[in-house]
Amino acid sequence: MDLNLREIRAFVAVAQTGSFTRAAARLNLSQPALTVQIRRLEETLGARLFDRNSRTVTLTSVGRELLPVLHKSLADMQRVLDDARALGDGSRGAVRIACLPSFAAGRLPALIRDFRTDAPHVTFEIRDVVASMVNQLVKAGEFDLGVTGGEIVDPELDILHRAEDRLMVVCPRGHPLAKKRRVGASDLAGYSLVLTAAGTSVRAIVDAAFDEAGCTPDIACEPTYMMTAVAMVRAGLGITILPGSAPEIRAERELVGRPIDDRRFVRPIALIKKRARTLPPVALSFADALKAALRG
Repeated sequence: MDLNLREIRAFVAVAQTGSFTRAAARLNLSQPALTVQIRRLEETLGARLFDRNSRTVTLTSVGRELLPVLHKSLADMQRVLDDARALGDGSRGAVRIACLPSFAAGRLPALIRDFRTDAPHVTFEIRDVVASMVNQLVKAGEFDLGVTGGEIVDPELDILHRAEDRLMVVCPRGHPLAKKRRVGASDLAGYSLVLTAAGTSVRAIVDAAFDEAGCTPDIACEPTYMMTAVAMVRAGLGITILPGSAPEIRAERELVGRPIDDRRFVRPIALIKKRARTLPPVALSFADALKAALRG
């Protein structure tokens, strides 16, 4: 048995108004068209729903029993239609994004806040992980978008936008490097370093830069997270190298960040998605916001 939404809406309108004429006006239908819809519904259900004469229209016993059921069904179907339209126009839905921890703690919160101002029903699922894991999660289809670091050579990933993040040395305010106007690779190699662990995008850039410059760094500690690296610098274990976008640089009053004057100490950043994957409208909209943030 196939119930038609228009026919259910016609039945509810006649039942509520008690008149084919008033129901037709409410639905912007001609009265004959409304009569046809009611007749089709009665044929589908195999029961008469209204007793009618030239003056009155009243529900039959079957009609009275069905009214609350069909009224609820109509409301449920209307909600489904409204939700489908909202998903289609991007005003509702979920954005699933995997991103670098520095981006998640830096620019992402304000982006989400501003986006939800216009689309308050959109929700966000966020995974802040190292670049290699960002790529894996997007490739696996577990996340729609990724903000990752390093060069992207994977044929299964599409690059929606490219940017870059200049690395900075982070040291105590009284440190000799804090007083230098220009910091190069040879300056960094002369001090104990707290470097993020192998496998992170920052470490890959730093290792390649030192290798190309012919410098051998003195590595004291290798934490995974930038916050841990900053804590170790604060404890006097060495200096660290972090992306300029990392909020940890500005969170410590006793520490200072200085740009590294060497193009080799620049981390490529990319906004990615899985190749041949159609993104939901809400993810496409948020991707535009991400591109604008990365351009800035």
